[in-house]
Amino acid sequence: MTINEILQTPFWVIDILPKQVPEKAGGQFFTIEKYFMEDDRIAGIKQKHINLILKLNCYMEISIDDETNPSPAATAHEMRRRYVWIRLGDSMIISEPDDAHMTLFNPDEELLELVREIAQSEGLFVWQPEEGNF
Repeated sequence: MTINEILQTPFWVIDILPKQVPEKAGGQFFTIEKYFMEDDRIAGIKQKHINLILKLNCYMEISIDDETNPSPAATAHEMRRRYVWIRLGDSMIISEPDDAHMTLFNPDEELLELVREIAQSEGLFVWQPEEGNF
């Protein structure tokens, strides 16, 4: 599948929150999101993302750009510095250096379960957004 085809498939969010925050929630989502985006906090979240990808790479090939199974140091470096499309066969995870979430596209049931288990081990959650609300 091409990247454009994968981007048209169902997706899940790998996040610090256990589910999507409703549009009319009474809390202060944007203020708290800003708090988590401060340097030391976002660095900790990004390390959890990197750990998830590296653990996933124990079970399957990953590709970043045209490199299959880049070194752990190279994977971590790229995920910290830029927007990365991480290919997993016909699935893909998008990671941005300044986001508290990653997006998983087109996982089969086995991959989705594995990502959920690894995410949980890192204190992250995997959920599917309500249609049209992300």
